[in-house]
Order: sequence, then structure tokens, then C-alpha cells
Amino acid sequence: MAFNLIETLALTAFGLLLGRGLFRIFPVLGRLCLPEPVLGGLLLCAVFSLAQYFGRTQVTFDTTLQAPLMIAFFLSIGWMASWRELRRGGPVVITFLLFCLVALVAQNVIGILLAMAMGESPLLGVLAGSVSLAGGPGTALAFAPAFEEAGLESAAAIGTASALAGIVIGGLMGSPQAARLIAKFRLKPSAEDLATAMPDNVPVSFEEQVVHPDLAPVHLTSHVQLFIILMALGALLGEWIQGRGITLPVYIGAMLVAAAVRNLRDTGRGPLGRLRVSDSVVDELGTIALAYFLVMATMTLKLDQLAGMASVLIIILAVQAVWIFLVASVVVFRFFGRDYEAAVIGAGFTGFMMGTMANAMANLNAITQRFGPAPKAYLVVPLVGACGVDFANSALITFLLAVLR
Repeated sequence: MAFNLIETLALTAFGLLLGRGLFRIFPVLGRLCLPEPVLGGLLLCAVFSLAQYFGRTQVTFDTTLQAPLMIAFFLSIGWMASWRELRRGGPVVITFLLFCLVALVAQNVIGILLAMAMGESPLLGVLAGSVSLAGGPGTALAFAPAFEEAGLESAAAIGTASALAGIVIGGLMGSPQAARLIAKFRLKPSAEDLATAMPDNVPVSFEEQVVHPDLAPVHLTSHVQLFIILMALGALLGEWIQGRGITLPVYIGAMLVAAAVRNLRDTGRGPLGRLRVSDSVVDELGTIALAYFLVMATMTLKLDQLAGMASVLIIILAVQAVWIFLVASVVVFRFFGRDYEAAVIGAGFTGFMMGTMANAMANLNAITQRFGPAPKAYLVVPLVGACGVDFANSALITFLLAVLR
């Protein structure tokens, strides 16, 4: 059974619809912040695996678009690496970013030591470290080919399983951890924050609901053109780097080019300083590319390859969860002021270090809806989690791959 390019793309779109349908049937999946594309892709993967097992028929796909979709996703991450935005958040944002960078390194060190102690490759520790936990399923699947080239078999299946487990843990652990601190120390939002809190039911004009300037066809076309140009420039940069004997993942060039163009644009000087680009549209295009990439990569997994790694992954993930819980509850809470905002920041930290930014924001929403507003947390967590951590994590993983291969 062979699916050509169009059929594979159609199955990918169908997988997205399946994931959305699962969310509607089982609302608990949404509360856990499990990604719709991964759920839909896993359901298709299970169907095809059963078809192969009972029908003894080999299923193949044309995944030509998988690499371009991955490159587009990492391009959007590179674009969000804005030094100006990080500085605008003030010293707290920079401090929290540096703190998270140390946590990324620690996540990998712990994974490597545990994997080696159990007689496994240190690459497994990295894959079950910041690749799948802080990185999430998108990063795990994107890096899987590089890990398999370095000698770690079944990297895609291992990374996906670890990422999904991390998302569940981050969703279940983050907000209860903050609620415990708030109750224990009787923490409350500041009177100023309570006074200035905006109501949730702010009316939106009809024009804002129907027409948004960023969604105009001409605007979207220009952004797609920007993506294609940056991807091409990134490919040229990647070829130039590899020509000098340095092996890097295929998407690194596009990510570096996007980060450079974004920061030159932010200066407001020169031709790039006049570039009109909507960050929200870039983020949306990256999200679309990620969704299709996740389904395509997930539905082609070989789930039977996980059988021999189950016990090792359980131990590594359990240790990772315990130390993240302790760091968020003790270190983050004390370091950032032992107040209400510090407890909420800790919930966000748990969310994106064990799962995704969706986990982090879900944790923040759960806490603030119950106890009150936390404006500092809503500034610090998204800036660091979405702007700084993903970019730094990609660079760290690339470095570790080069050292450990």
C-alpha cells in the first residue's frame, strides 16, 4: 500500500481533523494540552500499524514535504528570537531566561547520566531530556533523523513518547504545584493588579471580528514569499557551513537567517529596518507548518520499536519530573520573590520545561482564573518560553549531537 505525495498530504489534513474530533469527544485532552496534530497522527499510526500487522501489507508514504515543513517551523522560531523584545521585558525577563538556560543544560546532564547508568547511549538521555521535554513533540520529531544518523535507533518513536509523557506531566503538575504554594503562604495578587485587571468579556467591534489587516490576502502572500526567500537563504547558508566541514541539521540555516533578519529589522535602520512583517502572521504560518509536520511525522512512526525502551524512559522521565517540580517549587519561587507572581511563574516554568508553551499558558490561566491576575508572569513566561528557550534549546541540542555522536 503506497500513498503518493497528494494522498499523503490529504491523510495529513485528515489527521488534523481526527485530532480536533478527539478533543471534542474527550475534553480532558484539551485540559491536558495534548497537541491535536500528534493525537490525530498517532491514531492514524495505530490504524496503519494494525493494517500492516494483520494484513501483512507494507504501508509507505511520500514524505517529500516533511523536511520543508520542518524548516518552515524552525524558521518561525528563529524569527521570534528578538533581543529587543527580551530587553523590553526588563531585568526579570533576562534573569529568567538565563535561569532557564541553566535548567536546559541540567535537563540534558541528568538525562545523559541516567542513560549511561542504565547502560544506554548518552544520546538517549539528551533525547529524553531537553529535546522532547523542553522542546516538545515538534522538536523531538525534527531532531529524530539527526539522532538516528548519530546511531540512536527509533529516535522518532522514543522522542514522541517522551514528549507526550512530558506534556501530560507538565499539565498535571504545574498548576497544583503553584496552588499549594499560594495556599501554604497565603499569597494574593497585589492590590494594584487587582484594581487594574481587565474584565474577560471586553467587547470586540464587528470590524475586528470580521476583518483583520494581517489576514488580508496581499499581506498573507507577502509573508509566504518572505518564508520562501528566508528558507532559500537558509539553505545557501547551510551549504556554506557544511562546505567547511561542520555538520548541522538542515533547518539551522533558515533559523539563523530568520533571527538575523528579525533583529536587523528591529533596529529600524537600513533596507531591512523598513521591512513590514507581522510577528503574529509569522507565528501562525509556523504553527500551520508544525501541525502538518507533526501529523506527517507521527503517522509514519514504528510504535513496536518502543517496547524495549519502556522501563528506561519511565525512570528518566520520573527523575526529570521530580527535579523540575523541586526547582519550580523551591528555587524559582524563592529566587523571584516568594510572592504570588513567583508562584505563578513557577507554574509556567514547569509547563514549558516538561511540555510546551501551551502547557505553560494553560497553567497560568488555571491559576489566575482561580486566584487573580499575575501580569508579570504573563509578560515573563511567554517571552522566555516562546522567544528564548526554543532557540537556545535548538543550539544546545546541535552542540550535544556534535559532541556525543
